[in-house]
Amino acid sequence: MRRREKGGRARAPEERRGLLAQLRNPPGGRNARIMLLALAVDRTGSGLWAASSVLYLTFVTQLSAQQIGVLLGVAGVAGIAGSPLAGRLAGRFPVRPLLIGCHLLRLVTLGLVLVCTGFDALLPVVAVTYLGDRAAKTLEMLFATRTAGERRAAYQALSRSAANAGYGVGAGIAAIGLAVGTTGAYRALILGNALSFVVAAVLVWRTTEPAESVVKAARAGGAAPGGPVADGPESGRPAGPWRDRGYLRFVLLDIPMNLDDSVLAVGLPLWLVNRTSAPHALVPAFLVINTVLVVVLQLRVSRRAEGPRRATRAVLLYGVLMFVCCGFLAVATRGGTWAAGAVLLAAALLVTLAELMRSVSSWELAVLLAPQDARAAYLGVAGMSQSIQKSAGPPLLTGVVMAAGPVGWLALGTVVAGLAVVQRRACARRLGIGPSRTESAELVIG
Repeated sequence: MRRREKGGRARAPEERRGLLAQLRNPPGGRNARIMLLALAVDRTGSGLWAASSVLYLTFVTQLSAQQIGVLLGVAGVAGIAGSPLAGRLAGRFPVRPLLIGCHLLRLVTLGLVLVCTGFDALLPVVAVTYLGDRAAKTLEMLFATRTAGERRAAYQALSRSAANAGYGVGAGIAAIGLAVGTTGAYRALILGNALSFVVAAVLVWRTTEPAESVVKAARAGGAAPGGPVADGPESGRPAGPWRDRGYLRFVLLDIPMNLDDSVLAVGLPLWLVNRTSAPHALVPAFLVINTVLVVVLQLRVSRRAEGPRRATRAVLLYGVLMFVCCGFLAVATRGGTWAAGAVLLAAALLVTLAELMRSVSSWELAVLLAPQDARAAYLGVAGMSQSIQKSAGPPLLTGVVMAAGPVGWLALGTVVAGLAVVQRRACARRLGIGPSRTESAELVIG
């Protein structure tokens, strides 16, 4: 028999299994299992790159800090184009060879990074690398949508757990290379990232193209049954995501719904160092808290944010968590050393919980709001929100929020919470759902 949850929804036995058991037999079966392994390998390489790239560019290629800033900034902008480009191509070609192509493209560009020494030569190479990276992430999302079907939220949770675990392994390996600190060690780390693309490409090659029937229906212009949005060409739906004002509004509002990433990576460390008396040794703890909690809790959170009603409620909870987190950051300047440290650790916990909510709700709503016969193009546009945030978030925090002091954090928290309310209402209206107190009570991590 199937166990019934508080909201009346029956929970299948496979939904009660633990993280390791579901990783062995994830939604989507063999294809999903291989793709999760490929994703973990890819993110292990990403951990190597993230931990070593700046030092490699500084000590091996001899670039100045200003040149590195411009290089990574331009690369981030180039990455924005990766999502819609991947979505457009996925609407015409199978996802599997496109994803293999992204891995091989990044393999080539990283090889060029090792032989290019000047700023002018590195600029286009690194930009194409970031474009391929963003395109690969969008294609992975499309693969999951087609493979996992209605259990895509559970697959998304497993993919984030696998990705964070891989990223942590990569960062740990990079720490060894950085401790050696020689040119050979830096080059070995870059080669390790390149090797991860080779392995990931081989693993993706072992999969089969997911949900081919849906792909054929999309190419034929017909909607597959069971689409989440009851509109189509015959009901006057805009011809593509760029003309769909409602979907573009969702993508625009989703940009500030991704600010937790910059708060964790940029805001917390810089605020601790520059404006509080907390010990600097706490900075690595922020990443440890985030990595561990995402791996441990993401699957559990995803179970409580599946479906349109719960996904929209998760947006509201994201706003609340971000507001409280920003409030903690604002008051961290007033305490002593250990009080400030405790407050900042609490802020790291809150922003991680917000990330858990956002990672499920943002992706789930991006799928639900897109017409099923045009999901590839729509999800490609939706993927831009994360890329734009990665480019605009850090300067927003450093140049506006932190420059304004504690009041800047309070203003940011208020704005994000307000936009979360707007996002929730807009999504609920498009999906045709009303309020439900019962399901909102189920958005509890425990």
